[in-house]
Amino acid sequence: MAHPEYILTISCLDQRGIVHRVSGFLADHGCNIIDSAQFGDAQSKLFFMRVHFASEDTALSDAVLRADFAALGGELKMDWQLHDAGAKPRLLLMVSKIGHCLNDLLFRYKSGLLPVEIPAIVSNHTDFYQLAASYNIPFHHLPLAAGASEEAKLVQESRILEIVEANQVDLVVLARYMQILSPSMCAALKGRAINIHHSFLPSFKGAKPYYQAHDRGVKLIGATAHFVTSDLDEGPIIEQGVERVDHAMGPDTLTAIGRDIESVVLARAVKWFTEHRILLNGHKTVIFN
Repeated sequence: MAHPEYILTISCLDQRGIVHRVSGFLADHGCNIIDSAQFGDAQSKLFFMRVHFASEDTALSDAVLRADFAALGGELKMDWQLHDAGAKPRLLLMVSKIGHCLNDLLFRYKSGLLPVEIPAIVSNHTDFYQLAASYNIPFHHLPLAAGASEEAKLVQESRILEIVEANQVDLVVLARYMQILSPSMCAALKGRAINIHHSFLPSFKGAKPYYQAHDRGVKLIGATAHFVTSDLDEGPIIEQGVERVDHAMGPDTLTAIGRDIESVVLARAVKWFTEHRILLNGHKTVIFN
């Protein structure tokens, strides 16, 4: 008989005995730890922990487990979450006119490499409606004209948030969605929206970063997956990747190499999120691989 499995994530002020208290709680409640990782940040004075465990007491309900842990969490002033390890997180993918990241995520989803549900794809263009249809995923075309007013932008974003709520979306993925989200939209999606930036942040921000990199004669190019915040391209970094290049490569070659990096980096970030491996540490992240 398979036992229900959970993933518990914790952050709180570092103090003696946290691991002992958590592991003791789980043992007392008939739970068996499958794997565990923790980290104490000397700079922020915060402690982070991720525990994957199985509940082997058939009399222990999910509600009782959560209620009992809430008492411990309150005592130690924890920011904690308890996730059903068997539940598939629900993703909303957003894209504009460049589709390599979208295509890569859809392939990983369809082949079972990314255990998620994708109830919707949103775009401000129609380029990928046929791709969405080939995966039997609803495609929402929400156009936003160049130079659109702030009011029009907010109306479009409110529609996106309606789709998020209606589909019980856990994570919004900006898979090369080339629109800047408003501060209110960023606030509504805080901690559950990931963007892929086609550059190794914080270098070469703005338009055509690979052309900027080529002009500077760089020897490494890269991509950065980060949480979305109202500070453009300044959100907590989740994952980065680089590839060596040389003087013989033109900007188009760099762009092609960069797109491969973007796809891999974004897929890693999304997978780590869905496995509850990412914890926020101020402007940084803790990643339990």
